Amino acid sequence: MKRLLNSTVAVLLLSGTAYANDSVLAETAKPEQWAIQTGDYANQRYSELDQINRDNVADLRVAWTFSTGVLRGHEGSPLVIGDIMYVHTPFPNNVFALDLANDGKILWRYEPQQDPEVIAVMCCDTVNRGLAYADGMVLLSQADTTVVALDAKSGEVKWSTKIGDPAIGETLTATVMPVKDKVMVGVSGGEYGVRGRMTALNLADGTVAWKAYSTGPDEDMLVDPEKTTHLGKPIGKDSSLNSWEGDQWKIGGGTLWGWFSYDPDLNLIYYGTGNPSTWNPSQRPGDNRWSMTIMARDADTGMAKWFYQMTPHDEWDFDGVNENILTDQEVDGQMRKLLTHFDRNGFAYTLDRESGELLVAEKFDPAVNWATHVEMDPNSDQYGRPQVVAEYSTAQNGEDENTTGICPAALGTKDQQPASYSPKTQTFYVPTNHVCMDYEPFRVAYTAGQPYVGATLSMYPAPNSHGGMGNFIAWDNIEGKIKWSLPEQFSVWSGALATAGDVVFYGTLEGYLKAVDADTGEELYRFKTPSGIIGNVMTYVHGGKQYIGVLSGVGGWAGIGLAAGLTNPNEGLGAVGGYAALSDYTELGGQLTVFELPGEASAAAEPAAEPAPAEGGTSG
Repeated sequence: MKRLLNSTVAVLLLSGTAYANDSVLAETAKPEQWAIQTGDYANQRYSELDQINRDNVADLRVAWTFSTGVLRGHEGSPLVIGDIMYVHTPFPNNVFALDLANDGKILWRYEPQQDPEVIAVMCCDTVNRGLAYADGMVLLSQADTTVVALDAKSGEVKWSTKIGDPAIGETLTATVMPVKDKVMVGVSGGEYGVRGRMTALNLADGTVAWKAYSTGPDEDMLVDPEKTTHLGKPIGKDSSLNSWEGDQWKIGGGTLWGWFSYDPDLNLIYYGTGNPSTWNPSQRPGDNRWSMTIMARDADTGMAKWFYQMTPHDEWDFDGVNENILTDQEVDGQMRKLLTHFDRNGFAYTLDRESGELLVAEKFDPAVNWATHVEMDPNSDQYGRPQVVAEYSTAQNGEDENTTGICPAALGTKDQQPASYSPKTQTFYVPTNHVCMDYEPFRVAYTAGQPYVGATLSMYPAPNSHGGMGNFIAWDNIEGKIKWSLPEQFSVWSGALATAGDVVFYGTLEGYLKAVDADTGEELYRFKTPSGIIGNVMTYVHGGKQYIGVLSGVGGWAGIGLAAGLTNPNEGLGAVGGYAALSDYTELGGQLTVFELPGEASAAAEPAAEPAPAEGGTSG
């Protein structure tokens, strides 16, 4: 089954209509390649390749490896365009072009010279979520807020644009997304009082085309008070300003460090905004709009069509930046253009992506307890709002009071690690955190470039459960139900990949690459890589043979204790104590591991005559 938008791609390329960047549409339409981090504009992370399938995946073996030479956390994945693979690293954000036709020979390196002082203002490890490709250029976001376009063949810098200021806590950790003649880029730094925004750069030369802030005056946010809607109603004049006390919106967070999606037919880009600043809710009364919000914007102008705020007046650091996965599915007998979002707050949302209508909002981990439910009655004054449980409300309990047993923890039921979707099974495959916390807010003063958190946290596994800190689940976004769930010892911090071979891949913090049956969740294969996996699994074809690739290199928020050498349990915004046992299972070190089936390409295309048992592929 073709992934979403591929039928549209063919029409657009034939007609020459520039609904989206032609090179991106062309390259993502080739299943043998991996041209942008999300796999396609719909963010499905689904591959039509089926040479590796449920019948032969147990025979996978390591084909080759590549050391990045960098420690710290390796998020994102490589890209493959033609015969070249592009590999990125965390800070210092090196890029390697590898010749797949010549044993992975390094064709060129890009090694940016950045001020190492930027590391001090990177909240949760020095991660980078990967490269993008468009118009013969490889696009990189650097930690120091510089966006660079590199010639894909030579590595020559075509243009370079700085979009922020690390001196006030602004950094870049997310990938960029090329759309039409522009490049979309967010900014990180919500824990430093950064004011979040989306910046669109002109692809040709890197100049700024438009900029849309998450908070503040209407003109800064690129909204029309009468036409931009929230749950079907106009947001009204000064919708953001009216929801903050004084000028708190100027240091109000709402940063963009997750993933972007794009619908060429609607010409809308979709993304989520992060937590409000500070983490102490008493210092920012009101709904704090438009932090914690899914936004739909016109790709040409940046003008907002609709918003949906998932967690008004966030009291727990439940960022809303996670990916928005676009699907066309039947709802009540009618085909709908849908958007599915697995939020940090523990609720999975299904919306109509054209109108912003809320269709489903259900917990995707039964342990979630901070809210009973999201009100779904359009006639209620609480419509679309989570119904907060007073016992777990850090705002109601007040400053300097330790609110205990909140589920999920601040890193959410799912952080940025992206889910995948299979059109064959119409199922979402979701890496999750099964973690709770204690949270004590305190008064904090803002100083530019200094942490602006205002809370002390401790994290631990959800009580009265399987004892682990993660699950890998299959989710029905129409019914809002878990289909199956696999418990994991630690949070699943790797991005998933679903394939037409009826296999779903993901990685674990201990370092295992796992393959499971897309229908049942049965484990079919596992292999332990040299370090914990927080990278995203990808696939490609070269020489007629399908390969699976994943970056290992433990780190990120869950692995920050190992990555940064922290030992105080409350450090790492509470994660160090929660994941202290991780050091018993893995160690630092960045490596790309590529897997294949035995034999030549022609033989690899055939399923194994007698598949090995699930344990047969295990190593380590």
